[in-house]
Amino acid sequence: MSSKPPRRTTINLERLRRDLEALGRIGRNPLTGGIDRVSFSDADMEGRRFVRGLMEKAGLTVTLDGAGNLSGRWNVGDGPVVMLGSHLDSVPNGGMFDGALGVIAGLECVRSMREMGLTPALPIEVIATAEEEGRFGGMFGSQALAGQVTRKWLETARDDSGTRLFDAMCAQSMDPYEALKAKRPEGSIAAFLELHVEQGPVLHSEKKPVGIVTGISGVFNWTVKLSGEANHSGTTPMNMRRDAFAGLAEFACAIPHLIAENGTGTSRITIGKVSVEPNFPHTVPGAVEFSIVARDMDETVMRALAAGAKSHIAAAATKHGLSFTIDEASWLAPSPCHPDIIAACKRAALKLGLDAPLMPSGAGHDTQTMAAISRAGLIFVPSIGGISHAPEERTEWADIESGANLLLHAAIDLAGLHPQDGDE
Repeated sequence: MSSKPPRRTTINLERLRRDLEALGRIGRNPLTGGIDRVSFSDADMEGRRFVRGLMEKAGLTVTLDGAGNLSGRWNVGDGPVVMLGSHLDSVPNGGMFDGALGVIAGLECVRSMREMGLTPALPIEVIATAEEEGRFGGMFGSQALAGQVTRKWLETARDDSGTRLFDAMCAQSMDPYEALKAKRPEGSIAAFLELHVEQGPVLHSEKKPVGIVTGISGVFNWTVKLSGEANHSGTTPMNMRRDAFAGLAEFACAIPHLIAENGTGTSRITIGKVSVEPNFPHTVPGAVEFSIVARDMDETVMRALAAGAKSHIAAAATKHGLSFTIDEASWLAPSPCHPDIIAACKRAALKLGLDAPLMPSGAGHDTQTMAAISRAGLIFVPSIGGISHAPEERTEWADIESGANLLLHAAIDLAGLHPQDGDE
């Protein structure tokens, strides 16, 4: 690293807040107050156009790649870029801060550096990745940057309603095959750093302003279908039923035992979506389709959980006279954050006087995909009450200021400064 930045180096919180709140009005649901900017929707694309305007106003060189990743590059210095960012898409009826905070904070870091006359030794790029929330089963934007998108996935990936990723992109006048060209050249990214809301209760409950993430849990996403026989609920004896919902209930009740047998304290298994057929009060369910999302910090444990889940599903199906299928929509391995990025964040926290505990992330983020092609790291700010993916998602602005300043100083550390930008 060349020289240290001036001690007063800080972001402009009011500007960050203004831009984040303006972005939060795009896709806002008037009935719930939540954000509906699902990937490749009209609102999602409007959000990208809004952020593009902010990037251009800041004097960045702006591009949109074939996967929909929006990039604003500050062409200073020489060498691979230090990349700051997150995503702009939301879950249905989501929160204002999830993803969007990391994009706007990254942009604010660049604006602040430029206004203070700092000249990084490496170029800095602000990125807003596409389709991070997994509408189509993965983290499409960052996976495209990492060269992990295949032609087959482009052509076959579908959301829960059956809409193809391919068709959703075409509807926005995009050529899906251009996503295959979005891969960044090897060695072109010196570091990737993401600021994100925790989406959990730890920092808020412990009254910590920020957290430095050590690693991100892996996750696999299944769709399971149990098939039995629909029949009259009044005339079919209990011992003669092939009740698909009973099979689901059997498996659901086995989840604590499954984790005890195969998991760890960081294991999570969730059945978040269920569809019952024919879904009528007087009919024994003939089929159920449900999601399984499982997470752990160790891929060996993940594979044990997967094997155990298959065994318990098979046992439940046999007990209730059912057949079953399991479709794996995605498998993302756990990803440790890079020691260099963690160290830069710790130095920044020490400089700023921030109490920043080291912690794991139970939720998936672009950071884990970017770790395949770059040194990558993640900073958390508290979620009030641990709430996220909901209209009630909130983070105190004082904590956002702390997190954005930590991002700023870590970015300066990683990018370095030209010798003329020394201490005041």
